[in-house]
Formats: sequence, structure tokens, C-alpha cells
Amino acid sequence: MSEKGWTYRKAGVDVEAGDRAARAIKKMAATTFAGHDIQTPGAGYSGVYRQENGQLLLATCDGVGSKLILARKMNNHRTIGIDLVAMSINDLLAQGGQPLFFLDYLALGRLSEQLVEEVLAGIVEGCRTAGCALLGGETAEMPDFYEPGEYDLAGFAVGTAREEELLPRPDIAPGDLLLGLPSSGVHSNGFTLLRKVLLQGAGMSLDDIPPGWEITLGQELLRPTTIYSAPLQALQAEFRVKGLAHITGGGLRGNIPRIVPPGLIGDIWSDQLPSRPIFELIKEKGAISTLEMEKTFNLGMGMVAVLEPAAAEEARDMLNERFYSSGYQAVLIGAIKDEG
Repeated sequence: MSEKGWTYRKAGVDVEAGDRAARAIKKMAATTFAGHDIQTPGAGYSGVYRQENGQLLLATCDGVGSKLILARKMNNHRTIGIDLVAMSINDLLAQGGQPLFFLDYLALGRLSEQLVEEVLAGIVEGCRTAGCALLGGETAEMPDFYEPGEYDLAGFAVGTAREEELLPRPDIAPGDLLLGLPSSGVHSNGFTLLRKVLLQGAGMSLDDIPPGWEITLGQELLRPTTIYSAPLQALQAEFRVKGLAHITGGGLRGNIPRIVPPGLIGDIWSDQLPSRPIFELIKEKGAISTLEMEKTFNLGMGMVAVLEPAAAEEARDMLNERFYSSGYQAVLIGAIKDEG
């Protein structure tokens, strides 16, 4: 590896190319809207569909990426379904939606009842945490496509919102503060890079227990993605949230700009981000720059809320008292400021 260390692009994932493809797809999709869409500034975490009666439906879809490779290697499929629900539900929440129902798609080489039951148990747990119904799904056995033991997942969530609840709001302004809600760990992003760094480059095993750790590397990496329904409901019930960024692909640096109006930026206070052993390990073993880490991983903050300065500290204290009283907590990690 060069002296500049690993990047997500060197690991095989080109986030910028993905963004360009998404913009092209958006243009094509717009030809199908027939007057039912509503444009919201910036984020686009969810699709928004306006019905003839004016009610808004929000919809999202996602998978869990190459985290599935580790679940298969460890033969542990009990929590990957939680990840699947979380990735779609958190996107829906970030747009200001309230989850209604979820659907799943499971494709596999050979039908294993035990595997299906483990995956579905996680999906059911995720739906209960999110407060939505598991309305249906599809299981496809495809032996000519997947090798025995291989499978893939996709999830789809639908919710509702009133127009005045949609996020981000247009009045995000300089001086507003960024409040980070803690993640459980890596969540479901950056696994292509971390596998290259830890399992290939550093030659680590999923059974290794790094110095100072109490669990194996594999157990840490399979921690399920946090579902933010409960803390966000409490936050929005008591405070006027201007925007929410779900920190997924693109990390902190790629997702906060999605909710910030043109001419403004989200200034991240890197020294305020929590120290997490897993992210320190990835950074050290891959000689990864701080900027690249912030462009790839959540770094301990899985959701970021934009709040007015007068409310931000009170909101932080409320979340930490009710939801994060021990361990990792909600933290003020930056501010909105003028670009340049």
C-alpha cells in the first residue's frame, strides 16, 4: 500500500461514481412521477409520494452490503435482519417520516430453514424496535445464481408524514449545531474497506481478540445497526429539529452535506468525535487519514440532528438522560457555517 494509506476507492468502492449514477437515475425516474412527487431540498433519503388526497407516503429500500460476507463466514445470521430493517427505517426517519410497514427480499442458493428462521427473527426484532409491521416479503431459491450457503437481502420500508414534518427544513442557518446520536459500531457501511484493511492487509482473523478488547473482532463487526425510532420520536416531540442525516455510505463528510442548503456547510469538530476502538483499529492498520475515515465511516455517530443553538445542549442532555445514560452518548460534533 502507498504511503497515503488505504481509501475506500482503493478498496474497490467509488462513492463519487455512485453519486453520479444516482443523479442520472433521478433524472430518468422523474419521467414517471405524473405529478405525484414532492421535491424536498437536499437529502432525498426517502422517496416522497403525494396522493390525490394530499397525504404523503415515504418509501425507502436498502440492503446490508458486504457485511453479509462476515455473517456467512461466522455462520451467524441472528442479527443481520436487524441491520436490514435499520438501513431503510433510518433513511425514512431522516426524511421526517413515521414508519408504517416493511417488506423483505431474501435470495439464496439452497433453502435452509434454520438460516431463513434466523434472518427473519432479526427482521421481526427490527420491525418491533422500529414500530412498524412486517407486511410481507419474498424468499427466492436460486441454486444456479448463488453458491450453497450464499444469500442476499434487500428491504423496503413505507411510512407517512405531513408536509410540514418533512426534513430537512429550509431554514437551516449558520450557527445551528450538529448533534450526533451514538452508533452501535460500524453499522452496515465501509465493510469492503475494513475487510481489505483488517482481514487481508493486517492478516487478522474474525476470531481474534484485539488488545484491550473483551470480544472478538467478528463479534464487534456484527453488532447490529442502531434503529433510531425511539430517540428521534422523543427529540422531535420536544424540540424543533431542522434536519437529520443518517450516516451511512459516504460517512459523516458525505451525508451531512445532503441536508445543508446551498452556500452552507456542516463544519465537523473532529476532536469531539468519540474514540471507538474499532475505528482506531481500522485507521491504524490501514494508515487511513482522518479525512478518509470521516468520508467512509460513521465514527460513532449514526444519526446527526441539526438544531438551533439555544436548544442543542438541552436536547443532548435529554437524550443522554433517557437513552444513553451509560457508555457512548449523544455529542455536539459541529456547526453550520457559511461555505468558504
